[in-house]
Amino acid sequence: MDLSGGVDPSQTVAIWQDQTVTPPKSLTMVLGGKDRRVLGTTSAAKWIEIDLTAQRLTAHQGDEVFLESPISSGLWNRTPVGEFEIYYKITSTKMEGGSRLNKTYYYLPNVPFSMFFFGDFGIHGTYWHSNFGTPMSHGCVNAPTGVAEKLFYWSGPHIEGKDTIVRSDQDNPGTKVVIHY
Repeated sequence: MDLSGGVDPSQTVAIWQDQTVTPPKSLTMVLGGKDRRVLGTTSAAKWIEIDLTAQRLTAHQGDEVFLESPISSGLWNRTPVGEFEIYYKITSTKMEGGSRLNKTYYYLPNVPFSMFFFGDFGIHGTYWHSNFGTPMSHGCVNAPTGVAEKLFYWSGPHIEGKDTIVRSDQDNPGTKVVIHY
C-alpha cells in the first residue's frame, strides 16, 4: 500500500478482474476545487452503519441520516463484521493483491478517499467498477467516489488543511463503523 497520500499521475494503468482500467490522475475531478467543509457539522455523535445483506451504507449524525448509498463489500474476502473505529485516513493510495492464478489479482493506484477501520480493511472511493449494491471487493467497502469523498471529510479523524494523511488519536478520534448482516 502506498502511504504518501498523493495521487501519482504517472500511473496510467490499473488492473481489475483481468481488465485494465484508467486510474484518476488527480482528485480535482472529484473535489472540483470546492471548499472541503461539510455542511451541517455538529457535535452530535457520528457513526457509519454498513449493512452487508442490503449492501448499503448509512452515515448517522445524532438522530439524523447524513447520507445513504449502495456499496460493494467483500466477494473474494469477507468484509469483517463488528464495531470498529476509523483509525487512519489517506486521500489517495495504491492497493494491490489477489491472485493472478485465480484471476482475482488487482493493481489499483490512486484509490481515492480511503478510511481504514480494521487492518487493511477500509471504506474507499471506487473508479474501477460501478456495480454498487453487489459484492465486488476483496474485503473493503467500495463506495461511489463522491460518497467516499463526503464521508472522508465528514468523519473523524479530521484531516487538516492540505494534509493528505491523518491517524486517529485521543484528541482527534475516529468515527465508529458498525458492520452487520
